[in-house]
Amino acid sequence: MSIADNVATDHLSWRQGKLPSLSGRAIMFRESISVLDMFKVGVGPSSSHTLGPWVAARRFVAKILSANLRVQHVRVHLYGSLAKTGKGHGADLAILLGLADEDPVTFNLDSLHSFLASIHRQKNINFGGVQTLEFDPYTDLIFCYDESLPLHPNGMRFEAQFDSGTSVSEVYYSTGGGFVSHEKEMDQQSSTLVLLPYPIECAADLSDWCRSSGQSISRVVAENESAWRSTEATRHQVLAIWHVMRDCIYQGCHTSGELPGGLHVERRACGINQRLLKAVPCPDYDSWCDAIAKGGQSFAYTLDWLSCFALAVNEQNATFGRIVTAPTNGAAGVIPAVLQYMLIFDAPADCDTAVLNFLLTASEIGCLFKKRATISAAMGGCQAEIGVSSAMAAAALTEYRGGSVGQCLMAAEIAMEHHLGMTCDPVGGLVQVPCIERNVMGAIKAVTASQLALFGNPDKARVSLDAVIHTMWETAQDMNHKYKETSEGGLATVIPTSLSEC
Repeated sequence: MSIADNVATDHLSWRQGKLPSLSGRAIMFRESISVLDMFKVGVGPSSSHTLGPWVAARRFVAKILSANLRVQHVRVHLYGSLAKTGKGHGADLAILLGLADEDPVTFNLDSLHSFLASIHRQKNINFGGVQTLEFDPYTDLIFCYDESLPLHPNGMRFEAQFDSGTSVSEVYYSTGGGFVSHEKEMDQQSSTLVLLPYPIECAADLSDWCRSSGQSISRVVAENESAWRSTEATRHQVLAIWHVMRDCIYQGCHTSGELPGGLHVERRACGINQRLLKAVPCPDYDSWCDAIAKGGQSFAYTLDWLSCFALAVNEQNATFGRIVTAPTNGAAGVIPAVLQYMLIFDAPADCDTAVLNFLLTASEIGCLFKKRATISAAMGGCQAEIGVSSAMAAAALTEYRGGSVGQCLMAAEIAMEHHLGMTCDPVGGLVQVPCIERNVMGAIKAVTASQLALFGNPDKARVSLDAVIHTMWETAQDMNHKYKETSEGGLATVIPTSLSEC
């Protein structure tokens, strides 16, 4: 049977509501994912290794406290990719914050280092914010480098002992983009199933609904969002997400220095910003955007800014800054960069509506990849992060520029097609090299994919978005584990050797 026949067979199964498994892994079906699930406010540098463990720790704390048992001791084990790149990705820090029941959305990041230093110095933690426990991060937070849990590379086990002499052990998995599942929830239909007016499991579903309703992708998604909240609430919350993104861009473009972690990577966005604006002072975001727009529309100038925006976000991400998963933290710069580029150099009449529609469209493309493949680099390599974010941005930009639904899906396919096979090989386990520059390339590919699609005829396309998603997942399964966020292959093994030899 040909690849095309396989895809057609799988697609028929999707439509019939069957639950096939690809090489032994059951895919979640009929999963209801909102735009606010795909775009979540959190803290860098990693959605799977920082935000996910943070959320998992808080879930564990809530479960323990609800049992009304007096806790005597807590221990946490990190496995697989979480162990191998956890320290560089801040998983240990996130676990401590989660056990203290701090909120990643509101936690004061200025107090991060003093908060963590206090735990290490005093060897105790305020469990759930209500009970002080003895806790030594060096002995009670255990990195199991040579062990993996069975259902996902990003596994963690939380253990609690009670004064009564009983104990409990709970396993959670961080599945990418800040999504977390208890082991009992893995490979099951989503427990948060919401009945949507336009249920979508694949790109063909999305295309059919748009065709039958006569609506754009963003409008179909907007109607689905009404199953969760009012239209006005969706608009308000999505725009709040954008405000976090744009603040991250602005701060990143106005902060210099060296990134933490020991690689001695210098921030570049600030210097590019200063050179392009010739040091013109811009005290706030609006004046800064006005100054950029006055610089012209030349190819080199606009490309420089697109690159600068993406660098800015991921430099903030690398310093434990406040970030929006888009759909992950490691790929957080692509979508904000393309959106900021669009707002400045192709300015809409109604900025807020343009932002809303852009993020709604982008989120649905991300949902397709999460449902039919993965958005976890520990499962699929960097194609699952930068590739997905590039596809999301490409589709959203194409809709904004007047592209048909077919051209939007074509743009997403083109963007992903040229990320297939991209490995995740973070040097030193840090989300810096090559991750930051990859966001720049993902943004550039998104714009290019959109341009190609706008000149293209989707009816003549040889590869569909569903086919490329299918291919991405098969590629992920074939990829050697060392290229899946372990720092055991690729640049991660070459660069430290080169540095030591210098």
